Amino acid sequence: MWELAEHRYVFIEVRTDHAGHAMHIVFVIDSDARIAHIAERGLEPAERETYDNGVREATFRDPDGNEIGFGGEPA
Repeated sequence: MWELAEHRYVFIEVRTDHAGHAMHIVFVIDSDARIAHIAERGLEPAERETYDNGVREATFRDPDGNEIGFGGEPA
């Protein structure tokens, strides 16, 4: 993970067993509000995780195995 600017990060994970599929994680302010807004559109995350430091992550997947995750601290 690299901090590009204050509170702006990029995370890259090499997953050769998952080659050809995309995985993105976006860290946002107030992740709970972001996930609630997405749920209003009828999408629910495939996984939710809370790390020891309080950061939460919600991962969405499409039928092809592509992933996008939204993470951050709750407000």
